[in-house]
Amino acid sequence: MKKSILSLAFVLASMCSQAGGLVTNTNQNAAFLRNFAQEGQYGEITAIYANPAGGAFLRKGWHLSLNNQVAIQERDILTTLPLFSYNTKNRNMTHKFDGDAQALVIPSFTFSYNWDRWSISAHFAVGGGGGKCEFENGLGTFESAYAASLYQAGMAYEAAGMGKYTGYTIGKSYMKGSSYFYGLQVGGTYKILDNLSAFVGIRGVYAMANYNGFVSGVTMGMTTAPKIYADADMSLNCDQHGFGVTPILGIDWKINDKWNVSAKYEFKTRIRLKNATDLYTGDNAGAIRNATVMKQFEDGADIKEDIPGILAVGAQYQPIESLKLGVGYHWYQDSEASKFGDMQEHNHDSHEVLAGVEWRTGKWITVSGSWQKTMYNVDDEAMRDASFNLSSNSMGVGLRIHCTKDVNVDFSYMKTFYKDRDVLTNFYGLPKMDTYHRTNDVIGMAVNMSF
Repeated sequence: MKKSILSLAFVLASMCSQAGGLVTNTNQNAAFLRNFAQEGQYGEITAIYANPAGGAFLRKGWHLSLNNQVAIQERDILTTLPLFSYNTKNRNMTHKFDGDAQALVIPSFTFSYNWDRWSISAHFAVGGGGGKCEFENGLGTFESAYAASLYQAGMAYEAAGMGKYTGYTIGKSYMKGSSYFYGLQVGGTYKILDNLSAFVGIRGVYAMANYNGFVSGVTMGMTTAPKIYADADMSLNCDQHGFGVTPILGIDWKINDKWNVSAKYEFKTRIRLKNATDLYTGDNAGAIRNATVMKQFEDGADIKEDIPGILAVGAQYQPIESLKLGVGYHWYQDSEASKFGDMQEHNHDSHEVLAGVEWRTGKWITVSGSWQKTMYNVDDEAMRDASFNLSSNSMGVGLRIHCTKDVNVDFSYMKTFYKDRDVLTNFYGLPKMDTYHRTNDVIGMAVNMSF
């Protein structure tokens, strides 16, 4: 039983370090949700994050964008394991573990002040995490570990002539995590030529996360002793905090009145998350706390969770004054971003391609639509029920209402369609299949103004 409980402790540790890992959020404002292809845009306060050098083409004066987004996600895992048939509450070998993630307030703001050939800008957003994920019935890896532990103990009792093993019961299994990675970016832009500008900036990232959960009421059934208590209850509480700095460079070239191209590079951000943990696991607490696998989870440990370097390029074509067509590309250098246990060796570089269109239908309204394809390239070893990434296609729609010459309002919606993934592993000589599934819906609203 000890070996399986140690495996469970490893999973809890992984959830603390991996689910709290820094995932770059590209949806930094409401304008992005309606038109993903922001890299090629210029002269827009809402494009400062995607194309900071393009801010040089804003008119002189102050510019401000205030945003909020609401995100609703589901992260579901179907786990199939023969040992689940011993669960007295559900003897099906396939169990579903539902995770609900909600973030009702995801704020951001962008500021710029322009004069002569110079501009200074600031951008604040939740660059990673940004909400809470709750697994009301715990995780499949929790139950898998207990199912194996209790089966081994039951077989030992049978061999000792103490009756026949009839199954196990888990009274309650629960896990909840929250993560917020706040980023404040500041920088300056200089218009080298009338149609060429460059940006130099820096972003400070403050990461904070909490993960807590428990497994209680674990029992084992024998024909001679219907309820032998396994004394394997577990509880966990983990806080993480860390800080990193991201240097940023950008360039924008306004080729002519129809074409604009840009590029931005964000250097790798070194992040070390410091653990503050409290773990309890019945009589086995001492053995678990001293186990090698707990090094990533022990109180006071620094966990490697770098943000990868990012190259973003884009272009915008404006065939007529009322129509804008844009494309973009993102390259996330995940293989160079250090993770605990050298997990970056299983996280190969990710890529995104984007396209969008905007049409100003008249004096008051601009409508838009866009598409984004996200391509992750991770090995099976990097897929865990506590933290997983799936390749996807996203669609965004929305409109901008031009209230006055200096004030407009964005309303937008994005839906992501993920590609399910099956991962087959060997679990104590038995096949274990995990099917990962996600859904994602985000709505946004913003007020943008110049003065």
